[in-house]
Amino acid sequence: MSLIRRKTVEKLTGLSRSSIYAMMSEGNFPKQIKIGRRAVAWRQEDIENWINEKI
Repeated sequence: MSLIRRKTVEKLTGLSRSSIYAMMSEGNFPKQIKIGRRAVAWRQEDIENWINEKI
């Protein structure tokens, strides 16, 4: 399992930061994982699955 940071999520999905967080709050995007005091990441598998569902 790999974790990816927000900038990578933005590049993979083509979404902006605000779109990612808006979609997360609506339950339409994978939730982030807190990996540090001020750091979050997403499971790469979750993001890839989300992309595949959109195709």
